[in-house]
Amino acid sequence: MRRVVVLGPQRHVVTVTEELKLLGLSGRIATITAGWQEREAEDDELSAALGNRSVNLRLHARTDDVFAQDQQLFSAHRRRQDNLRQLQDIYRLRLDHLMASATMLMSRAGPPELIEPEREDTIEQLRALDAHHLRRIRDVHEAFEQEELPGERRALAQHRAEVHGILEECDAVAIAGGHVSTLIGRMRLLDVAAGMVAKPILAWSAGAMVLTDRVIAFHDRPPEGAGNAEILDVGLGIARGIVALPHATTRLKLDDHARMALFSRRFFPADCICLDAGNRGHLDDRTWTFTAGTLRIDRDGATVAASPEAE
Repeated sequence: MRRVVVLGPQRHVVTVTEELKLLGLSGRIATITAGWQEREAEDDELSAALGNRSVNLRLHARTDDVFAQDQQLFSAHRRRQDNLRQLQDIYRLRLDHLMASATMLMSRAGPPELIEPEREDTIEQLRALDAHHLRRIRDVHEAFEQEELPGERRALAQHRAEVHGILEECDAVAIAGGHVSTLIGRMRLLDVAAGMVAKPILAWSAGAMVLTDRVIAFHDRPPEGAGNAEILDVGLGIARGIVALPHATTRLKLDDHARMALFSRRFFPADCICLDAGNRGHLDDRTWTFTAGTLRIDRDGATVAASPEAE
């Protein structure tokens, strides 16, 4: 049975230590800190929280080494990233228009029998756009795999084999946060998911986001003004059925029920889970349970207990 634990940020409230004890794990823990980018190896505090028995997979450094050895692969990877950026720009243009009308409809007063069908139709258009964009992203990734055959390239194959060998010797995997695009990109290139099969996984912040079906970027309070949540990448599909929302209290306008109702209904049937400091969710096979105080956003835009029985 697959065990997956998603946690709130660990910087100020460290809960990963307790979760390891609850899992009854005594062996080594493979750690992934690629989201920290150049600070990947600065993991002393994380190592201490894991009982000083962690081994860092060094995915960021390994990818840099692969690209240094294989310039053709590096160029192909850069072209893929350029294509993804262009797709994201086009998607944002379309998203802006749909979100503007959906936002106005969510706040518009009127007879429910007149307004609600229009809201639902607009939300369906948002879902269709999101699904279309996700397919386009997946197509770009699949084209890269088919055209470049990265698994057959010597430098990358060597690093993949080393990563899988380390994972084989570890009892669990811990995935930290940081830059989510970098994290998912390095994990995908090194084929980490294949080596994590059946391993217990503990993940927080961006680490929790990459485990879901869709990596969704969100921030209602960016410096440039309120932003629209957007599909950023295909997730690993391990933590199914949820949208992971790290730092939800500071990044989302949770008191704006109309805005939150649109958010929740747009990503239905996934549950939108707030992962603030101290929050935790446990996936045993296909069943999610959440600790007391962990919230989800319901269809009306209210924050309610993610697991009602936990309250």
